[in-house]
Amino acid sequence: MTLRINKSKPSIHYSGKIFCLMVLFLLIVFSGKAQTSWISEIPWRDLMDGLQYAELDAPERSVVNDSKLTILKIDARKFDFEFLTASEHGKIMRTAPEWATEFDQNVIINAGMYSYNKAHSNKGYMKNYNHLNNPVKSTYYNAMLAMHPKDKLKPPFEIIDITCQDWKKIQPQYYSFCQGMRMISCDGEGMAFVKRPDQSCSMLLTATDVAGNLYVIFTRSPFMHRAMINYLQGLPLNIRTTVYLEGGPETSLYVNTGDTVIAKYGSYVSNTCANDNNDHFWKIPNVIALRKKK
Repeated sequence: MTLRINKSKPSIHYSGKIFCLMVLFLLIVFSGKAQTSWISEIPWRDLMDGLQYAELDAPERSVVNDSKLTILKIDARKFDFEFLTASEHGKIMRTAPEWATEFDQNVIINAGMYSYNKAHSNKGYMKNYNHLNNPVKSTYYNAMLAMHPKDKLKPPFEIIDITCQDWKKIQPQYYSFCQGMRMISCDGEGMAFVKRPDQSCSMLLTATDVAGNLYVIFTRSPFMHRAMINYLQGLPLNIRTTVYLEGGPETSLYVNTGDTVIAKYGSYVSNTCANDNNDHFWKIPNVIALRKKK
């Protein structure tokens, strides 16, 4: 920041303005620093080897419900990952618990937003081995969830920012992909969300950190996207590439470890479904499934 002072016309009044501007600038700077870190430690609870769980009070209150952030921390190397889709499995949508029970999975979450067409295809590119749920790569979404690597030394699941890595080079390295909308880039930068900047909703996200850990973040209480980005950046996790998976009543998080069941679903979307009335899992067509390795 450069302050230019007109030396030919010095005045106490002008200096006062500069002083006020400097104070305002410092307040903004230190306010920003205070907001970037709102919790010093996350109280993780072990659910099974490689899977941890925490519930946090968001730093700001939402308009409805408990303002909780639910977080799963996952060691990807200890789980098998699958994309399960209605288009590949009888064209039948299922609730998250139904997907988990039928396919013997420990964790089920949404695999991105989907189109309300007959195929219920993902809004971005999606394939599972040779099955194409949506063959068209979106120019709007800049994150790619990748699984089933051809090189067995690679992690079984990765979140790739395709503005940082070359999609043409990534594509031959994995058998399965699902495209999604970035919230935080590979450099830790929050996205602007210019399309619906004022929208608030229940939401489900997935993210990685600088160490390669995988996170799933759920909130029933609605928050704006930019607020959620700030909350994630304020966690002691060094969050990087983050993908928005779903919002509103379709939002689903289901965990069953045998001795613990966590069942959470969303409700609220401002302007279209502005209520907290949803009391059940919705049937959804595309999910990410995790099963603990034997």
